[in-house]
This record gives sequence, C-alpha cells and structure tokens, in this order.
Amino acid sequence: MTTRSCPCGLAQSYDACCGRFHTGAAAAPTAEALMRSRYSAFVKGDAGYLLRTWHPRTRPERLDLDPGTRWTGLEVLGTTGGSAFHATGTVTFRASYRGGSLVERSRFERVDGAWVYVDGDFPGEAG
Repeated sequence: MTTRSCPCGLAQSYDACCGRFHTGAAAAPTAEALMRSRYSAFVKGDAGYLLRTWHPRTRPERLDLDPGTRWTGLEVLGTTGGSAFHATGTVTFRASYRGGSLVERSRFERVDGAWVYVDGDFPGEAG
C-alpha cells in the first residue's frame, strides 16, 4: 500500500491527516485544520463532508462539485483566532487548480464545540 501525503499540503499521510476528519474518526481541532480538511474534501470530491462541516445558517441544500476541476495545491496565507481558545476564526488561503488559483478569506465558528465553515470572501484571484 502506497502512503501518499495529504492533499492539504502537510507531510502526513491522508489517513493520518484529513482522512480521519472525513471519516468522522476525529474532529478538526482548529479552524485551520478544518479549512485544510475541507480543501482535501474538494480534492477527493467529498461533498457530504463539505456539507456536514458547513454552518447550518449558511449551508446550501446541496453541493454539486465540478468533477473536471483538478486541485493542485494549498497555501495558507494567514489565520486569526480559530484555536481551542476561540469561538471564531478566519483562514486566508490560496487554492491552486489546473489553470489558475483563488484566494479566499474563510470565516469559521464553533457550533456545539465543533468548528464549521460559515462563509468566505475573495480578496483577490489569480490565474
């Protein structure tokens, strides 16, 4: 069995990193860990995980992922809050895909102790 590094860019294997969040074996401990796991879910095409980790007040009814999008990398540009000691946090990141990239500042909140994605804005796009 080949061990591949996690799509989120950390050196751990997918199973030891974001995979354990996707299966429900663990919950993301920080807003950044949740954002990384959500990026990995986009790479893996796991719409169910994306919906489960979306804030109930902003979550869409369904999510149709484009199977033609090939995500190629993630770079975390900055974080505020989002630790075990916070109720909210933001993560700014660049997600690259074949043909370009996007920059998003994502907002996260805790709901019943678990980090969830609220929404985001796009301060700049490249590509």
